[in-house]
Amino acid sequence: MTADAVSGEMGTPSLPDWVFPPRGGFTAEDLDRIPDLPAHTELIDGSLIFASPQASFHAHLVDLLLTGLRQTVPGDLRVRREMSVILAPSQRPEPDIMVIKAEAVRNLTDTFYAAADVVVIVEVVSPESKLRDRHRKPQLYAEAGIPHFWRVENDSDRPVVYVYALDPATKSYALTGIHYESLKLTVPFDLAIDLTEIDKL
Repeated sequence: MTADAVSGEMGTPSLPDWVFPPRGGFTAEDLDRIPDLPAHTELIDGSLIFASPQASFHAHLVDLLLTGLRQTVPGDLRVRREMSVILAPSQRPEPDIMVIKAEAVRNLTDTFYAAADVVVIVEVVSPESKLRDRHRKPQLYAEAGIPHFWRVENDSDRPVVYVYALDPATKSYALTGIHYESLKLTVPFDLAIDLTEIDKL
């Protein structure tokens, strides 16, 4: 049954076409073609995932990490917030932060990056996205060959950063460190972020 049919039978305004997924699910390219799609919509396993309102902790932590990364990344890298990455035809998530190769930046109309262009992906876990951020998304990022993944959790309003590196033989992530008051790394670049600074935001 089409949206027009529903509208005609129910006497209500027609529903957008994306309410009715195509057979086989949506594709990554569909996200750029679907009109009036809610902002920050992701595509996981061919299904549209809609963003929930962010908590202050989430927004402040993303700001803290963005600032620290932009002050630190080498000149051949760039930092992006809430841009999608195409991992496969039916996979187009939108991580909170990505560190990408500078050569991947084409113009200001970019709406996504390719997995091959991504060096680091950061997901700040929200209550409604725990399962995706802890399990499905890391699995997809690893299978796509993204070398570094950071998962950030809220531990009683204190950030905890779990840092993972890709094992290319198994296409899975291995935990390389858990960071509480500060995030200090030498791979994939030198980095030092004081996580307690979240209290000042």
